[in-house]
Amino acid sequence: MPIPTFQAYRLHAGPDGAPPEGRFDTLQENDLSPGDTLIRVAYAGLNYKDALAQAGRGNVIRDYPRIGGIDLSGTVVHSADPTLAPGQQVVVHGFGIGVDCDGGYAQYARVPHDWVLPLPDGINLRDAAVLGAAGYTAALSLHWMEHCGLTPEQGDVLITGATGGVAGIAIDIFSQRGYRVCAMSGKPDAAAYLRSLGAADVIAPPDLSGPVKPLMSARWAGVVDSVGGPLLAHALATLRPDGVAAAFGNAGGADLPTSVIPFILRGVKLLGINANSPMPLRRALWQRLATDYRPTRLDLAARVIAPEDLPRALAAMLERGSTGRSVVRFS
Repeated sequence: MPIPTFQAYRLHAGPDGAPPEGRFDTLQENDLSPGDTLIRVAYAGLNYKDALAQAGRGNVIRDYPRIGGIDLSGTVVHSADPTLAPGQQVVVHGFGIGVDCDGGYAQYARVPHDWVLPLPDGINLRDAAVLGAAGYTAALSLHWMEHCGLTPEQGDVLITGATGGVAGIAIDIFSQRGYRVCAMSGKPDAAAYLRSLGAADVIAPPDLSGPVKPLMSARWAGVVDSVGGPLLAHALATLRPDGVAAAFGNAGGADLPTSVIPFILRGVKLLGINANSPMPLRRALWQRLATDYRPTRLDLAARVIAPEDLPRALAAMLERGSTGRSVVRFS
């Protein structure tokens, strides 16, 4: 049975190279990108990549019009995969949704069935969206850092860009696993919030006006970095011997002004975290997000907004006017 018309927040190409224009359109199912599984969207997350796309920055979206939203949670309407029954609660993130194909900022989304991950027991639709790509990235960082030998006994873990969505969930997850977490933030008024998530210490970013030394006083057993650029270079220079850093963002720049010295003299490890990982690993880590990686402070790190507030909330992310993780509720 055809679904009724529905609302979607869709980006349209701006005139003469101007930034894209976002507006709510009334669509039908066949207006969506191809796919054999239709999902009624419950919630969709707000991510830095979504904010860049709305602003037309970073060449995130190349083909318009496009429904944004790189992650979503919802219920299956129908699917070509018999294991995805109508009404089943699912989450989708990555695979190019919201960028190369239509994403979660709509009442309905259509995707290939092998992009759809049934929610594990213990995670509801709201929490799945709060976690979304951000929570998965935090879990993936912890997974690979522990794979490289990180343990709580080795020392403190630094989490940069601490008021961001990924970082807030990472503070929660790492502290629950027994790590002593130090949150780094340039927002002095966020200290109480970061401590409420589980941070033992809160520090300001270092002065990066001059060149970054290749080695400095060794302080951290691990670093979870969403900033990149000179700040990541500074963090690498302050890792303890055999320390490990996980990098997944470039809000502070894509260049990395460092040298091989931290790697060959201290044996530090730099892990690139790409959340668009294979489905078997996704299933395993979402199961861990429901069990031993489960955050316990999601309510502190998240807020739910209405669809009409979506454009303004995305713009605030680029102006450093947001804290934690926001999700938009569609149904």
